[in-house]
Amino acid sequence: MNLRSLRRTVVGTPAVLLLVGLSSALLWIFMAIGEDVLEGEHISYDRELLLWLRVPGHLNEMIGPAWLEQAFRDVTSLGSYTVLTMVVAISVGYLLVAARYRTALIAASSVSLGALLERELKLSFARLRPDLVPHLVEVHTLSFPSGHAMLSAITYLTLGSLLASAQPERGLRIFILTVGLSLTLLVGTSRVFLGVHWPSDVLAGWAAGSLWALAFWVFAIWAARPASSPPETN
Repeated sequence: MNLRSLRRTVVGTPAVLLLVGLSSALLWIFMAIGEDVLEGEHISYDRELLLWLRVPGHLNEMIGPAWLEQAFRDVTSLGSYTVLTMVVAISVGYLLVAARYRTALIAASSVSLGALLERELKLSFARLRPDLVPHLVEVHTLSFPSGHAMLSAITYLTLGSLLASAQPERGLRIFILTVGLSLTLLVGTSRVFLGVHWPSDVLAGWAAGSLWALAFWVFAIWAARPASSPPETN
């Protein structure tokens, strides 16, 4: 199934309603959290979850086995600018070699413009990093929304949807999308476990990034529509 056949599926009324509903839900999540952040309100689950993830009386220690902290340090790097840039470069290169030039342009545009949006959102909300528990990795930027969560959602979900559309087998498409979603969830979760983000930062980052990726996926389907036939003349 390619983008053109996907387009024929998506234009159905149930699919359109599903897309509208999902987009509205993602937008509502981001706006609801963002409103609380702008008003300086404390979000109850932020403090509770960060404290629950640390050993009582030893807040510099994460709950769980000793290897878990190192595992999350490794996982969180999958949402770094360096790794995401490499992933995008490899994926766009593959699309170019496969002569899928329009898809390559959409993928590169989604991630690069999404990175600019993420930067502007951080500056606009100017939320400080949590100081409730010690940070287990070094951070320097502002907190809301989580850049790792948002950019990993944009990158892995955009590339996953576009690359999956190029696969002829349904099983392969499901596998690629599952990998993209799993990486997105793991990266965002790691930021909370490491104490460098409030859970609401990550939730808002997931919402914004997923909405952005969804918009570009729909755009890719629209762009793949067949050209209109010129009117016949007598």
